[in-house]
Amino acid sequence: MTTLDVAPLVLRLVAGLTFAAHGAQKTFGWWGGSGLTGWQAVMVRMGFRPVVPFAIVSALAELLGGLMLAVGLATPLAAAILVAQTVVIIVAAHWKRGFFNRDNGYEFPLALGAGVVAILLGGAGGLSLDAAIGFDPSAEVRLGLLVLGVLAGSLALAVPRLSRGPSAPVQ
Repeated sequence: MTTLDVAPLVLRLVAGLTFAAHGAQKTFGWWGGSGLTGWQAVMVRMGFRPVVPFAIVSALAELLGGLMLAVGLATPLAAAILVAQTVVIIVAAHWKRGFFNRDNGYEFPLALGAGVVAILLGGAGGLSLDAAIGFDPSAEVRLGLLVLGVLAGSLALAVPRLSRGPSAPVQ
């Protein structure tokens, strides 16, 4: 075991478990979270329609994607899902508040997302389930998954706005 094995493990654990904890707040209401019903209300205020599928997918993306990232299982796929979620989090919830976290800006999700991108591009490392099963996609596949993650997040932001139509009021 070398630092080249430990470094991605630390990054995967911190980023993955942070995402998973946020997903558990949204899904189960753990650690002071709102639970799925409360999360749906937040999604309505942010303009997502249809709210139930968006709420479930976003909560599970964080919960399951975060757990998969933490243990290093299908890491590039988990990371791509979390990249998509990060794009949505930054744009829908934090962008208008500016950069700094003290103002509920995008500083924290950007840092967390950057960690996920580093894992996606650099690999899960030797201390991962991916390494144990020999799953190590090429650099081109990893880059493609990064692009897909950004596109999926962008699509998730566009779809609810398109489905409301031009004259529907925003709640």
